[in-house]
Amino acid sequence: MKCKFVLVITAALLLAAAMISTTGMVMASDNQALKARVLVEKGVRMAVAAGEEKTLKAIGDPNGPFIDGELYLFAGPLNMVALSAHPYRPALVGKDLSTFKNSQMFSFIGDFARIAKEDGAGWVEYMWPKPGTDEPCLKRTYIMKVPGKNLYIGCGFYPAPAK
Repeated sequence: MKCKFVLVITAALLLAAAMISTTGMVMASDNQALKARVLVEKGVRMAVAAGEEKTLKAIGDPNGPFIDGELYLFAGPLNMVALSAHPYRPALVGKDLSTFKNSQMFSFIGDFARIAKEDGAGWVEYMWPKPGTDEPCLKRTYIMKVPGKNLYIGCGFYPAPAK
């Protein structure tokens, strides 16, 4: 009888530890998602208040106001599959990216403009290597349309992997 009781208690403790661990990771991912969304909203407010040109220059600056640790903003037009600003990949700015795909042959950049046009804002999930690696990882990107402009602004992050 005592043996069964000890097994039940041990199983309950292991389950609780697993739930706490998973909840911690979900909370970390939720925190990153919130930070990404807040950063995008900050960029959208600047675009509305200060104009597109000034905002794109700030977004494209790798030392600018839209860099927060691993988070950074990028921007693109609504009427084509391209980027208008990117702090770490300036070579992609202004290029036709309609054939640009990840390793799973998914053309996610086109989805950025589609989400902005159809929904005003939303999330896109896709596989993309973390900086400094070649291995694709899940990346979540929040996209928001800039009101009155032919522009969206986005910010992505890599959620913590489930253990």
